[in-house]
This record gives sequence, C-alpha cells and structure tokens, in this order.
Amino acid sequence: MTSAPIDRARELLESRFGHGAFRPGQERAVASILGGRDTLVILPTGGGKSLCYQVPALVLDGLTVVLSPLISLMKDQVDQLVARGIPATFINSSLSASEISARMGQVQRGEVKLLYVAPERFDFGGAGDRIAAVGVSLLAVDEAHCISEWGHDFRPSYRRVREIRERLGTPPTVALTATATPEVRRDIAHSLGLRDPDIIVTGFDRPNLRWHVIRTKNDAEKDGTLAHLLERHQGAAIVYASTRKTVDRVAARLGKAGLRAAAYHAGLDDEHRREVQDAFMSGAIRVIVATNAFGMGIDKRDVRLVVHHAMPGSLEAYYQEAGRAGRDGATADCVLLHAFQDRFTHEFFTRAAHPERNVVEAVFAAACRSADNDGLVDGDVAALAASASGKVSDREADSAVRILVTSGAMHHSVGSTSMARVRLLATPERIKEELGGEENLERDLLRALWRLSRGGVAEGAVVDLGLLPSGLGDPYAVTERLDALEQRQFVVWNRIGEGLVVSAPASPLSKWNVDWDTLDRRRQSELAQLDVMQKYAYTERCRRFYVLRHFGDPAATPTCAQCDNCLHLAHAAVTDEAPARAAATKGRKKPPARSKAEDEAPLDDDAQDLLDRLRALRSELSRAAGMPAYVVFPDRTLRAMALARPRTPGAMADLHGVGPAKMEKYGEVFLAVIRDD
Repeated sequence: MTSAPIDRARELLESRFGHGAFRPGQERAVASILGGRDTLVILPTGGGKSLCYQVPALVLDGLTVVLSPLISLMKDQVDQLVARGIPATFINSSLSASEISARMGQVQRGEVKLLYVAPERFDFGGAGDRIAAVGVSLLAVDEAHCISEWGHDFRPSYRRVREIRERLGTPPTVALTATATPEVRRDIAHSLGLRDPDIIVTGFDRPNLRWHVIRTKNDAEKDGTLAHLLERHQGAAIVYASTRKTVDRVAARLGKAGLRAAAYHAGLDDEHRREVQDAFMSGAIRVIVATNAFGMGIDKRDVRLVVHHAMPGSLEAYYQEAGRAGRDGATADCVLLHAFQDRFTHEFFTRAAHPERNVVEAVFAAACRSADNDGLVDGDVAALAASASGKVSDREADSAVRILVTSGAMHHSVGSTSMARVRLLATPERIKEELGGEENLERDLLRALWRLSRGGVAEGAVVDLGLLPSGLGDPYAVTERLDALEQRQFVVWNRIGEGLVVSAPASPLSKWNVDWDTLDRRRQSELAQLDVMQKYAYTERCRRFYVLRHFGDPAATPTCAQCDNCLHLAHAAVTDEAPARAAATKGRKKPPARSKAEDEAPLDDDAQDLLDRLRALRSELSRAAGMPAYVVFPDRTLRAMALARPRTPGAMADLHGVGPAKMEKYGEVFLAVIRDD
C-alpha cells in the first residue's frame, strides 16, 4: 500500500536531512505544496524555509525550479543538497557556457531534482524554453520579498517572475521569505499571480536573540566599540557595514587588533569571495566584515554575534541580517552601532535611486542634446550627469536613465552582432600567471584577438568577432567570455553601435508614459521605512516588542528579558584609542551573560579533549568534500557525542542530528575516534 505524500515527506525529512520532525509551520507548508496549492511561507531566519520546498521536491515527480537572487545562496544550498546525496545543481553567471550546457543536459535527462537559477538567466541561450520543455512540478521563489516594491530588497528582475511562471506552464508555486509585513505579503501574492494561496506565518519572534543599540558619535567610536565587543564575545561574528570602503577599513582595523577577520563585498572577485565565505563557514576566520551582499541563505548556525556598523535602511533588512545570529537556538547578541548621521547616507541613496522629476527631465534633455541623427547618445551615464542642468550625481543619472528606458523614452541598443571594440588591460605576465595551463579558452581568446588586431587591442581596436577561430565557440560563448574577462579586469569591450538611444529626440518627454506617481510613492515608502528603523534605534521601550508589533506578530508583549532597555543596560561607546578592557556599559556593569551553548552541561577535561578531536575530524571531512563543517555535523551534535560517548551505531543514531543518511556516511569514522578515547 502506497503511503500518503506527507508520510513520505516525513520519512525523507529523517533519512535525507536527519530531522525527526518538522518545525512549526514546515509540515503545514509541505502538505499545502504536496496538495498542489500555491503557498506563501513566512518563517523567521533559521526557521527552515528551504526544507519547505526541498522535501516536496523529493516527493514529487519531475523537476523543481528554485528562483534565487544570489550566486552565493545557490552555491551554499546546492553544496548541502549534494552532500546529502540529493541531485541538485544551479546555473548562473559564474559558469562558462560549456558548464551551463552540461548542466542543462543533466536537467533534460531527468538527472536533477532541484535546479537553482536566477530570474535573468531565463533569457540566455534559450534556458527558459529548455526548462519549460522538461516540465516543472514545482516553482519555488526564494527570498520572495525581493519581488515587492514595498519590500526592503526590491529587485526589478524579480518583477519578471510572474512571466517566468507562465512560461513554465504555471506550476504550483511556493514563495518564501523571513521578513514581510502584511502589505508586502499581499504584494507578493498579487505580483506572482498566486491562486488562493495558503499563507503560513509562524511568527517572527527569535527568543534566543538579545537586542542592543549603542549610540556613537563617529567612526572612531564605532571602531573602538566594535573591537571591544569582539574581544568580549567568543565565537563566530558577522559585522555589517554600509559601503565597500568601510568594510575594507574595518576588516583591516580588526586584523591589526589581532582578530581573525576578513572583508567580503561585491567588489572582490568571485574566487576571493568564495575563499572568504568558505573560511568563515569552516571556522578558519572568526569574523567576517561584509556589506549586505553576504548572508542571504548562508546557513552558519553558530554565529554568536551580529554587529551593524551602521543603521540599515529598514527594520525588515535589519531583522533579517541580525537574524543570522543564533540559528542553532543558543543565545546570541545583535548590536546596532548607531550615529544620527547614518540616516543621511540612506537618504542620499534613496533619492538617487528614486530621483525627483526635475532630475529625470534634466537627464533626458542632456541625452537629447548629445544624440546623433539616429538618437545614439554620445557618452555614458557619467557624461549625461556632467552635462545635465543643475547638480546631478552619477547615481541619480543612472536611475533617471532606468526610468526613461522603462517608459520607452530611451532604449539600449545592442549594437553590431559581430563588430566590437576591445582594449586589453592585463599585462602578458598577469595573463600567463592567472590564465596558464594546458587548456584555457579565455587565454586562447585573448591570443586570437591579439593576432586578429595585429596587436591593436593593446590600445583598443575594432575587431570582427565572426573572424575568430571556430574552436572558441559560437558568438554567444565568445561574448560571455569577454564579459567574464571584463569582470576580472583583463579587458574592456563593447559592441559597435552599442549604447543608449533616445527614441524620439525631437519629441518632448511628455510624449512618454513616465509613471511619476509610482516613483514618488517608492521614494516616500523607503523614507518611511528609514523613519521606522531610526525610531527603533531611539526607542526607550522594549525593542523586541517594537519589532514584533511592526510585523503584526501577536507574540509581541510590552517587555522581555532580551534587550538592553528591558535589562536596563545603558551602553556607552568606546573610543578607538580607549583600552579594550574599559567597561562598555554604565549603570549595570555586568557583562552580557554567557551564551546558552556555553552554559549547557559542562565538559570535563576528557570530554573537551574528545570534542576537540571530533571537531578536527569534522574539519578534515568538510575540507575534503569542499563544504561547510556544520553540514557534516553541527556543534550541538559533536557536543552530544563528547558527553554521551556512544560506542555502537544504535547509540550514535539516538543522538540529536544523527539521521540515517548521516549515520551511513559518517557514523563509523566518528565512532572510531570515540572508541579510541
């Protein structure tokens, strides 16, 4: 007799993921999805959103497509699935054309159960049509708040998800996020076209997190206070800063203080970011200093401290980023270092992203003045900003162009399909060092361009890409390699005739349907979100209550024992020059309590020694498999092993976090260490 789908889901939860039961909200979400119903899932960070679609994907026949916004998120989740023996893969811009083709071949042959993909990838190489032809059983939209213009991380590319869904045959769809107010939930459901969705909200409360705000006057106080916090706290920590420049400065400052810290932001190349992320996940570095490019979907469960070096632009963004602390359920601290002037930075970015009407009109007039007879604009966005009347920043000009393109007043010309201008930036020594080896198509492409232009690419030359050797691939593959080389600053290139075009230079802007009302609403919405965030920093009431009430969570109560206000802690900033041993609080000077993980059953010397050896084995296994250490076993499970000292597979299998799949894969090697104790 065939078991019910939900029974099969429970079996897979234990056998593949090592969990004996679903968490609150998960089982209802899985049952809804398996019943073919559109579903909207709002679970707190660390609440296990991914399992809500990963488990159904294994129960359902066919392919599950997961739309995901970040490369690092895709890689992390696919690594975890593959480590559990689940056939999963991703396609994104980090892969070469041949790698994408090979992975799509696996999908078409039915060898993949979960395919992670970014929304914009559907337009490349016919990927959307090829995926649709396979047949999609379930569409999962991860980080779904990105689809809402009222959410804290709105991304225009996510507005295309409804179209993608229709191209895939409108399969049952699940949208998932950790932070969504009632307004954002309604917008997500409407934007995706969900049919009578089952909306599952388990609450936003994270009882194990403690909330603190430390008011500072300047960066010197922020840096000094941060160093003091990190010296007092043990365990992994994430520090969020608002700009790349600040990230680099703070990471260098912490390094000089003797802390194992590294910087992470979008300005670093993919390989460097991957190395930093892997080192943080494995514990090789203790502190990661990052922009908000880091963290979405990153499942490091033992983060004990998250510090925001500057105030985020919304309470939703802050709660999601701070919520990356304590995902193992143990006590963790979330600290906001706040200076009043932090607001001005956000106001600048908001007004640049959603410029006033007079700014858009000035940029359009500048574009018309510089356009040739065909409407092709002479110069880039920076040139338009410089020539526009009034004071217009490059950021404002870039946003104005985006608005004008959306309305149809301007458009991007893709230029010639074969003629391109290419200029070589890298030296021969760098090319040899970084693109060496027996087979490297990027190096071969650079050599072919040099020969074709007779060395002209050294200064910049027009080349016909159609004359390149056929072994370098089709034009699409060549342009993808040129894009990859440009990202790594080996070349700069553009197609001849490529650029901005004014659709009708002689016509007034009023001819085009610029949605001024929506532009104003978005600007005012972001400024209103900033007001909510700043009021959190200054509230004298319970911070937990403030957050939960904002999200409409009925668990909100007037007081808690988890925030500085309820604990009557009057935090004081520490200047950069102050000694690290200076007290960081006034009034109640007792330092924050030790974490729950530290206060669990104490380990004697023998148990601590065993735990150290188990951790060493875990590190060795994770490095060999190229995956985070916690995927092998989390700290909580290793601690249980050190305390219980199981000697048989049965005793080992009884421990928390040791499911059948983990037992089969790792049980004996860990038992061998324990038996030798």
